Amino acid sequence: MKMNLPNKLTVLRMIMVPIFMAVMAIPELFAIGSTAHVICNIVGVVLFIAASLTDMLDGKIARKYGLVTNFGKFMDPLADKLMVIGAMLMILYKSDYEAIHPLFIWATVAVIFRELAVTGIRLLAVQGDGQVIAANMLGKIKTVLQIVCICTVIIEPLIYAIPDLSVPAFMTTYMPLSLATTAAMIVITVWSGINYLAGGAKYIKPDQ
Repeated sequence: MKMNLPNKLTVLRMIMVPIFMAVMAIPELFAIGSTAHVICNIVGVVLFIAASLTDMLDGKIARKYGLVTNFGKFMDPLADKLMVIGAMLMILYKSDYEAIHPLFIWATVAVIFRELAVTGIRLLAVQGDGQVIAANMLGKIKTVLQIVCICTVIIEPLIYAIPDLSVPAFMTTYMPLSLATTAAMIVITVWSGINYLAGGAKYIKPDQ
């Protein structure tokens, strides 16, 4: 089967996920210098942003040129899940972000539970009524906020590491921007999950 451009971008995003994770893991796996460590984090966030841009482009192109397919409806949200969860696991893995690990653990749990529940509803809809449920607006806002949060968490320590940059000590200790975006992400993730489950309740048929 020949894939159209939006679907190719979706597959490209899925391929970029393990590359991003490998780059981010290098400082933890190998004894590299501080400069190389920073470079790996910069390359990692660039890869993540590039993957996020494919998410924006594939949807716009699909809608503009009438290239919406069931493959895209199902695989595009899946690619988003892989991208976001992969990045969150790397943040928990890396010591660079220990300041927000206590809150970020709960953010990761919320995202994984939400995505598993939504995927379950999607599968029930396909099996029961043959309907592929595309992401709704709240779900898209959730994805954007998750991307913003992950980028903030990765970039904030890089900003504080700039030589001669004077910032209050509490910022380098607590990473307030990362904490704020993580808290907001938890709220919208839980909200969008509840909204999706409420809308998909009709597909849950215990007697079938």
